[in-house]
Amino acid sequence: MNRLALITGSTGGIGRAIAKSLCQQGYDLLLVARVTERLAVQAAELGRQFPSCVVWAEPCDVSDSKRVTGLFERLKSAGLQISVLINGAGISGGGVTADVTDQLWLEVMSTNLNGMFYVTRELLRLELMGAGGRIVNIASTGGKQGVIHGAPYCASKHGMVGFTKALGLELARAGTGITVNAVCPGFVETEMAQRVRRHYSKIWGTDEAETRRRVVERIPIGRYIDPDEVATMVSYLVSPQASGVTAQALNVCGGLGNY
Repeated sequence: MNRLALITGSTGGIGRAIAKSLCQQGYDLLLVARVTERLAVQAAELGRQFPSCVVWAEPCDVSDSKRVTGLFERLKSAGLQISVLINGAGISGGGVTADVTDQLWLEVMSTNLNGMFYVTRELLRLELMGAGGRIVNIASTGGKQGVIHGAPYCASKHGMVGFTKALGLELARAGTGITVNAVCPGFVETEMAQRVRRHYSKIWGTDEAETRRRVVERIPIGRYIDPDEVATMVSYLVSPQASGVTAQALNVCGGLGNY
């Protein structure tokens, strides 16, 4: 059996790119997402592309701590060890802050921040990752700076960055050999980006082409990031060459943020 990588949010644009990249690096995969049908399609596609890669699919809503606990207890019973954890599950959410509902706020926090915590906690509690393991959290440049009309999303991603830095130090001092880092994408061309553009078009009173133009204008390299570029950063962080990199939040953003 190859080393095993667990990816939450695996069916999203960034998650798919990371899954493919890790298959190419020789990992077996445990794919986790909410929608069973999309997971099954993804697992089948990866199995066809990479016959030597064993791919499991586990439907799980990571915002539900009981479901996460159940998932990891099944993994423990099966005797599985996780070499790489990618916390990629995430949703967008925002608007004029005075109009943000309790439901929207809690949905964003529960998926982006709480879900990352539940998954990571259970991995560590059940000791499913040995020395030299890698934890990578997919945060955002919105986890380092404010984004107008994005208070819930920014708050959740700032929390992810803070958690990453604290846990990275904790595990380093404990001598576990496990590194913990965050990758902070800027504007990445995915299905989520399309939804975000529709959302801002409504707020700004523009069509989606104009909204896209305004976004691209903010990015110094003049284009959206490709999901494969995010996956490349993840590939580095899970490699042996990155054993000295921990408690960091690294941007992949085309110069959108330089901090």
